[in-house]
Amino acid sequence: MRRIAMIFAGAAYAALACSRLEAAGEESIHLVDGPGQSLASASCVTCHSLDYIPMNAAVMNRASWEKSVHKMIDKFGAPIRRGDVATILDYLTEHYSN
Repeated sequence: MRRIAMIFAGAAYAALACSRLEAAGEESIHLVDGPGQSLASASCVTCHSLDYIPMNAAVMNRASWEKSVHKMIDKFGAPIRRGDVATILDYLTEHYSN
C-alpha cells in the first residue's frame, strides 16, 4: 500500500515539476538526439532540470550513471521502470560520458 502511495505521490510531483519547468523556460533544454533520448529526457525531467546531465557528463561514465540512476529510483522515488534503466544508461553512456 505504501509503495502505491509513493507512486501516486511521484506522479503528482512529476506533473507539478513539469509545469514549473515549463514556466521557468526549461522546455528549451534538449538532450542530444539518439536512441533513448526521449525516455531519458522524460524520466530525468520529472525531478530536475535537464541541465544536470551535460553539466555532469565530464565526470560520468557508465558505472557512475548507473549508480546515479539507481539512487534516483531507490532513494528519491524517481518513477523509472526497471525495464527502462538499460535504455537510459545506454543513452547517457553514449552521449554524456567522459
